[in-house]
Parts: sequence; C-alpha cells; structure tokens
Amino acid sequence: MGYFERAMLAAIVIGAGAGFVGALVVLRRRTFFAQALTHATYPGAVAAAALGVSVPLGAAVASVVIVAIMAGIARIRRQGAQVAAGIVLTGGFAAGALLQAALPGLPVQPESLLVGSILTVTDADILLAAVVAVAAVVLVAAFGRRIAFSTFDPAGFRAAGFREWPIEVLVLGLIAASVVSSLPAVGAILAIALIAAPAAAARLVVRSYRGVLFAAPVIGAASGIVGVLASRAFAIAAGPAIALAATGCFAIALGASQLRRLPWRGRSIPVETAEEARIA
Repeated sequence: MGYFERAMLAAIVIGAGAGFVGALVVLRRRTFFAQALTHATYPGAVAAAALGVSVPLGAAVASVVIVAIMAGIARIRRQGAQVAAGIVLTGGFAAGALLQAALPGLPVQPESLLVGSILTVTDADILLAAVVAVAAVVLVAAFGRRIAFSTFDPAGFRAAGFREWPIEVLVLGLIAASVVSSLPAVGAILAIALIAAPAAAARLVVRSYRGVLFAAPVIGAASGIVGVLASRAFAIAAGPAIALAATGCFAIALGASQLRRLPWRGRSIPVETAEEARIA
C-alpha cells in the first residue's frame, strides 16, 4: 500500500471514528472539554517524541492525567467543568510549548504534533483508530439507551435511580481515545474540528438521536477524503485541509437549515407581485 492509499484509509477510519464520538460530544455539550483535551495532550505528545516512544501513547497517558485533573477541579466548590476545561486547555498547551522549546532536537517536526501529518501515518496508527472506532460503536450499542436517557433528561435519569458518573466517565473516556487516535492525522490543534464539526453538521440535518450517530461518521469520513484529495490537488497540508473540509460541511448544513426556515418557502406569491411580474 502506497503512502497516498494509506492516507486515504486513515482519513476514512479516523474521520468516521471521530465523527461517531463527536456525536456524543455535541449532544452532551462537551465540545469545550474535547477542545481542552486536544490542546492539553500536547505535552504528552512532545514528551513521547523526545523519549522515542509512540506519540499516541504519550498523548494517552497525558489524557488520563488531564481527565483526573479536570474532574478534581470540577468538584471544587464554586468551580465547574467549564472552569476546569479552560484552565487545563491553556495550562496544558503552554506546558507543551515550553517543553518543546526546552527540547529543540525532537526527532519529529513540532508542526506535525500541532496540525498532524496524515501522509506519514503508520499501520499502527490506522489500527489504533480502527480499534477506537469499533470500541465506541460496541459501547454505545451496549449502553445506548442509558447514554441517551442521561443526555436528554439528566434529572429524570437521576430520579430513576441511575448513577450519572459511570456514563460520564464512559463518554469522557471515548472522547479521550478519539482525541489520541486523531493526533497523527490532524494534530493537537485541529482534532477538535474533525470531532465536533461533522457531528454539528449532522445535528442540523438529522433530527433523531440515532440519525446523528449514523450521519456524523459519514460526514467525518467524507471530510477526511475531501481533505486528502485537496491536499494532493493543491499541494497544501493535509491536516488543515481536513479540518477545513469538516468546517465546510458544517457551513453547508447550516446554510441548508437556514434556507428551510425562510419565510417565503411554501407561501403563494402576492397578487400585487404577480401582476407586476406579468406587466414586466
């Protein structure tokens, strides 16, 4: 398999997996958390590159630490999840930048850690993304009803006697795994676009919970394919191209949803307008 074919396969697998998990991110309103996680895994990726170990492995270790820190901050009185995410986002990314400056001889380009390099992904990276995507589908299939219940009616979920924290930990774990598996393709900065944009686009065009879960991976995979093809056609970086393709899908979906709401749709032409048109 050539490098371009491998990049296309990675774009499909990573895009579909990120889109599927992104549906949970958008529906449960965890987009800011996902953004904080993508940025805060940067020091783990830098440390792994410096030690000569797998970058996703370093990011995975960092994500576990970050989730624990965010959970601890969120439990402090008069604080919350948004405050914790904001602190971790800026603090983690700053730590990564300082670590990168202190280690100038990294074996990988720092830009590849920030915006990804899908043309250099390995079979192990693709396998990791596939495992994460399959695990996400299996877990959502197994706990889908409880996830939906806690997502759309958290008060009723608690009143029914269910504990909310296991579902929250499950979803946060899937978000962390998706972020880590997306790093080789789109890097620490752009991963949030591939996670959130396809799901947000799906939510605009599909009304049901299951429909969003089906549509978001398709849009994510399509964004990956379009981004890689644009990268080859216009000689631009693949990571930003994929992120822009995902953003473009959201813009198209947003425009289509707004067109459906225009007041002139479904209305007859006024008599005066019809007469004026006939005279003209």
